Amino acid sequence: MKTAKGIATIAVMAATLSGGKLAMSVLPNIEPVTILIALYATVFGFAYVLPATVVFIVLEVLIYGFNTWVVSYFIYWPLVALTFAFVNKKPKGVWPNVTTAVLLTLFFGVLTSLVDVGLFMGAFDNFWQRFGVMYARGIPFFATHVVSNFALFLLCYKPLCKALTKTKKQFLD
Repeated sequence: MKTAKGIATIAVMAATLSGGKLAMSVLPNIEPVTILIALYATVFGFAYVLPATVVFIVLEVLIYGFNTWVVSYFIYWPLVALTFAFVNKKPKGVWPNVTTAVLLTLFFGVLTSLVDVGLFMGAFDNFWQRFGVMYARGIPFFATHVVSNFALFLLCYKPLCKALTKTKKQFLD
């Protein structure tokens, strides 16, 4: 991975994560980042996807500025990379990936609500009540996020994994 090809691969991964998210930003909570990180973790492994994920997060901060979501991103996206690298050590088909994506996406809603209440509201009085209100307010967005990732993984994961594996063999192996 210390080769020029390896570094360039990480850069392309980070660029597609950032560009894909930006391209889809007109649709609220429909994003290609989860499936791309899952694909990169599956095909290239954790050593490639983790640096690409960190570069993506830093690019997001440079584009959008700093807020509580940055804390969530530094927790969530590396966790997504690690989880999919682990789940796909021995690929088992599309359903374990769909299930993992849905569970991680549900966790994202909980994580962002916890971080927002803990950092944004700055008070721990009535923490769980505040969390409940914050989470409830985001349910329509979380539902859209879960449904879109379910559909993306169900329909696109297997063919994209095949295509990316072929591309990797052609250019890196």
